[in-house]
Amino acid sequence: MGMRVGKNFGRLNGVILDPSHCWLIDIGDNVTMAPRVHILCHDASTKKFLNYTKIGRVRIGNNVFIGASTVVLPGVTIGSNVIIGANSTVTHDIPDGVVAVGTPARILCTLDDYLKKEAKRMETAPCYGPEYTLRESISQEKKDEMRRALENGIGFVD
Repeated sequence: MGMRVGKNFGRLNGVILDPSHCWLIDIGDNVTMAPRVHILCHDASTKKFLNYTKIGRVRIGNNVFIGASTVVLPGVTIGSNVIIGANSTVTHDIPDGVVAVGTPARILCTLDDYLKKEAKRMETAPCYGPEYTLRESISQEKKDEMRRALENGIGFVD
């Protein structure tokens, strides 16, 4: 039996799902891994000294986003409804319903609080529809418009 992956799994360029122990990985539904995420089920640091490599299962719940260049170490469970910020190192379990960031990853806030804050930002920030994306062949004019509007801040895109 191999790795278990739920529905609507998205992984971007450079994602590494430990190929030597992939059967120890469980990924829930609606999980997205941004570029260069590494999910590790083994840690060979002990091999030279103890003649054994440390291994552990990695479990990722439902509705999880893992940011770019994040490393998830062996033996970690990430709960459901979680955002892991970019460039984090997840060394211990992350509970349901939180945003965690850093090295080692620590809880920043609840997911609900984060989403309320971002929804408030959307009230005044530029918001762009799908015509402003590569998948909809964004025009040069729209790229220039977006570049100008985001000169001093952030916006949101469909």
